[in-house]
Amino acid sequence: MIDPSTASSSSTSFGTLPLPAATLGNLQRLGYTSMTPIQAATLPLALAGHDLIAQGQTGSGKTVAFALALLANLNPRRFAVQALVLCPTRELADQVTQELRRLARAEDNLKVLTLCGGATMRPQLASLEHGAHIVVGTPGRLLDHLERGSLRLDALNTLVLDEADRMLDMGFFDGIAAIAAQCPKERQTLLFSATYPDSIAKLGAAFMRTPRQVRLQTVPAATQIRQRFYEVTEDQRLHAVSQLLEHYRPVSTLAFCNTRRQCRDLVQVLRAQGFVALELHGDLDQRERDQVMVRFANRSCSVLVATDIAARGLDIQQLEAVINVDITPDVATHTHRIGRTGRADQAGWALSLASLDEMGRVGDIEHAGGFTSQWHPLSTLTTTGTGPLRPPMTTLQILGGRKEKIRAGDVLGALTKDLGFAAVQVGKINVNEFSTYVAVERDIAPQVLRRLSGSKIKGRSVKLRLLESDSSAGAER
Repeated sequence: MIDPSTASSSSTSFGTLPLPAATLGNLQRLGYTSMTPIQAATLPLALAGHDLIAQGQTGSGKTVAFALALLANLNPRRFAVQALVLCPTRELADQVTQELRRLARAEDNLKVLTLCGGATMRPQLASLEHGAHIVVGTPGRLLDHLERGSLRLDALNTLVLDEADRMLDMGFFDGIAAIAAQCPKERQTLLFSATYPDSIAKLGAAFMRTPRQVRLQTVPAATQIRQRFYEVTEDQRLHAVSQLLEHYRPVSTLAFCNTRRQCRDLVQVLRAQGFVALELHGDLDQRERDQVMVRFANRSCSVLVATDIAARGLDIQQLEAVINVDITPDVATHTHRIGRTGRADQAGWALSLASLDEMGRVGDIEHAGGFTSQWHPLSTLTTTGTGPLRPPMTTLQILGGRKEKIRAGDVLGALTKDLGFAAVQVGKINVNEFSTYVAVERDIAPQVLRRLSGSKIKGRSVKLRLLESDSSAGAER
């Protein structure tokens, strides 16, 4: 087993790796100046061709680690699936796909295809007919394509299992094994996991070749995450969430509930009090989930209220606070929840509400984490009196995406060069298969909507709408 803490500081430059000059130049343009600990520990092994089991928390930079390894193995001139990335959820698969496309800019005409459940099969079949170099997907949908014969893996040289522990928690062991059985034996397998349960060792032993192991501490530094606990009664719990938001006023908050019903009830309470809040749970269809995640990730939603299962695999940048509306009965889940904030040397709040019935769970969390909880009364929470907490951005949906050859640069150019808006007023631009989502500063959103409507992108008139309904996710169809 390799301890990454022994790596010298001089080894953190990407320039020390055997990567092409074009790749290193692209990394520089993307702002990747030095490797994170998990990248420094895994990339030399992966680039040397070893199978690898790596443990590291979500947000530690593992996507770049396995992406650079699989890109190094690709032959762009061979138009066949050479790399396969398995993810537990469509949301994570979409994030991985976007990062792969960014990192692959140094190579011309590399095609990355996403194959996930919840999407219609026909467009995926059409895309596969035209071929791809890299496929990212969820186990169930990948098996569907393998059984249909629409996905062939005979040219595969790299298999990646991302968030492997979550895939196992979701019951995908047999599916993963079935997919691996259809991959060439002479391949490289890279497994990344936030935790290291016995099932990970079993998975590795099933189809990996003498894998090297890298294990990093999975809990962020205590100084980055500031935990506070508040005792509540059941009738105080939902209102206490809005009290926390008014007191701490985080720009972006992820609130965890143990049940779907609790999610729905909390969103209704928050919206009634003027917060822009969205819910994420298993009752939403894929289109609703996609729109919710886009709005939260681009900071046009203040609070995302989610169950643990729905939030698996999400990696949200600049998350100022996590609120545990309910205390989870699983200690590892609590650690994973609060680990969403306090990343990249930024401080974050982990705020937990606990009733007397949940004190035993809090005790288990304290024992596992080796700390004593800081308890504060609800009466210490104050309001600034500056009005409801509002997100800084608003999201516009353009009807047209990759199918219409729209790129993020096309949208940015239309807003800045054609219409004269400042680039700093434009946030994230997400180009999906059939839709494009662009975040703009809240105060200019009506003006952007009015001026962009009827203008042209890629020679076509633009049809768009504002995703700003605060009633329910389902109303935004």
